[in-house]
Amino acid sequence: MPTPHDLDGDAAPLRRALARALAADGVFTDPAWRAVVEEVPRHRFVPGFYLPAAERDEDGLTVWEPVTAELDGERWLSAAHSDTTLITQFDGEEPDWAKPSVRHGGAPTSSSTLPSLVVRTWTDADVSEGHTLLEIGTGTGYSTALACERLGADAVTSVEVDPRRLAQAAAALYGLGHTPTLAVADGLYGYWPEAPVDRIVAACSFRSVPPALPAQTRPGGKVLLPLSGWLYGYARVLLTVAADGSAEGPLLPGTVSFMAARTHAAPAFGNPAHWAADLPRAARPARHGPERITAATEEAFHLRFLAQCAAPTAQLTTDGKATHLIDVVTGSACTLVPEGEGWWVREAGPVRLWERVEDVLGAYDAAGQPGPEQFRLHVRGGEQVLRHPRMPDLPLAPATP
Repeated sequence: MPTPHDLDGDAAPLRRALARALAADGVFTDPAWRAVVEEVPRHRFVPGFYLPAAERDEDGLTVWEPVTAELDGERWLSAAHSDTTLITQFDGEEPDWAKPSVRHGGAPTSSSTLPSLVVRTWTDADVSEGHTLLEIGTGTGYSTALACERLGADAVTSVEVDPRRLAQAAAALYGLGHTPTLAVADGLYGYWPEAPVDRIVAACSFRSVPPALPAQTRPGGKVLLPLSGWLYGYARVLLTVAADGSAEGPLLPGTVSFMAARTHAAPAFGNPAHWAADLPRAARPARHGPERITAATEEAFHLRFLAQCAAPTAQLTTDGKATHLIDVVTGSACTLVPEGEGWWVREAGPVRLWERVEDVLGAYDAAGQPGPEQFRLHVRGGEQVLRHPRMPDLPLAPATP
């Protein structure tokens, strides 16, 4: 059986084809990244991964099929050099790629991000020769290898919270001759031994900006990270750090989601029926229905993030007919039920969750429905505020777990 190293030659045409496809899609706004994509053999970083089957199982769960060189070498090599996110781990459990099994459902906890998004991320962060870089979330190590090809390994530091993930990434990187600084560490705290750096880029999302990240960035340097929360609203922000340690920058356009940093993951909330049972019988007509933040549209994707700023500890779930917001921190809850052409709301607890969301949606409409790039995040001391000139300030959730 050939080793991944033996297949580097077979993969070269696939790498060039991938680079051509990304170029045709306009991914290489900085053309130097094309040569990098053509050089790095992605298959070295994914000895195994999962792809979704065409059909769900009888319970409606996604069926995840393992793909390895041993099971199907052609499929494995082709998928490894496609512009696809490859899931490499579920629920924090390391697969046995020598004897992999089909999975039904599960929460992905590690992956090799699709190459177009990796290149887009490095480009958005304005990463180029001469910069020192801290990457948060090594994952498989493929994105780290791209950075090493561009900057040189001495300029790259990458941290990963999962030691098993880092060990596999390190083996692949070292096998290609890349020796960046690698460490098992929680990206919430950056990595002080290599500070300060010119760029910090995160491959996982945070509820708000960890204070350690601007503190470890040189004045004039940039921090690019995804933001998310317990409503699963997402945004990306590009901050420029000032000499006094404050930071400011815009949200970036697009609909990109990332796995949450494990210390920022949402807590379990129990049975929605238990929460709904304690709500008052009286209901009021909703000013806005939940489809404003749940529809499969770019606007709803953006609005869910804004709504999350107003109700940062709420979680959303549905049971077929009703939509529930549940807040395990404050004990607040609400239920929305469709009736006629509108929705009716019942809510209780110290925080009127849907009323807060409605206020944000109303302000957004009154401001002319501004896109993400019209908002700026201001980080100073312990305050993190999302601002738009025609809307009330929206504070982000606390930065610590």
